[in-house]
Amino acid sequence: MVATTIHLMRHGEVHNPDGVLYGRLPGYRLSERGRAMADMVADYLSGSSGGAAATARRDVVAVIASPLQRAQETAGPIAAAFGLDIRTDERIIEAGNHFEGKTFGVGDGSLRHPEHWPYLRNPFRPSWGEPYKEQVDRMLAAVESARELARGHEAVLVSHQLPVWVTRLALEHRHLWHDPRKRQCSVASLTSLRYEGDTLVGVGYSEPAAVLLPGASTVAGA
Repeated sequence: MVATTIHLMRHGEVHNPDGVLYGRLPGYRLSERGRAMADMVADYLSGSSGGAAATARRDVVAVIASPLQRAQETAGPIAAAFGLDIRTDERIIEAGNHFEGKTFGVGDGSLRHPEHWPYLRNPFRPSWGEPYKEQVDRMLAAVESARELARGHEAVLVSHQLPVWVTRLALEHRHLWHDPRKRQCSVASLTSLRYEGDTLVGVGYSEPAAVLLPGASTVAGA
């Protein structure tokens, strides 16, 4: 069987001093720590990590990113480490969200505004944004394209927390609705899908930039 691995990566930490849910808004770049995270993941995958963190060079032949700036910036060091160009795939973009651009959360008064209430009526869909099933469908279509492109090798798809997480839930045959606080998808993490031929044989999770995680901003959850 031909073995292929598709790494679904969440982008690095974003510069977001106002703590807004930035969603698909343009102009949200990586923070200084986010850039360091991207470099660390590039070193991890390319086998350039030193000391106890040293790993074998992975067989990455494609680096594909969401069109959003934070994903493109995260993909940069990885593509450079393997001498590749960044490919862009709209299908792995962040989920659409009604609260984009707002500082929406418990304690900020948003729940007291009646205009928001209709968007909160169904957390299982969810009613405030792009349905989970639609996110999974487009992500899996992108995974299949990447699998064909990198058959027998590895590819990195730089995406966003929610699309990566619901895709993992779907592949593990779990409910798509969930508690956002319990997502296992930290900034700069890798959710690795391992295939033998056309069969998914395993889902792994790693945090190559874990040393940079304490205090990392996840306000936007994107």
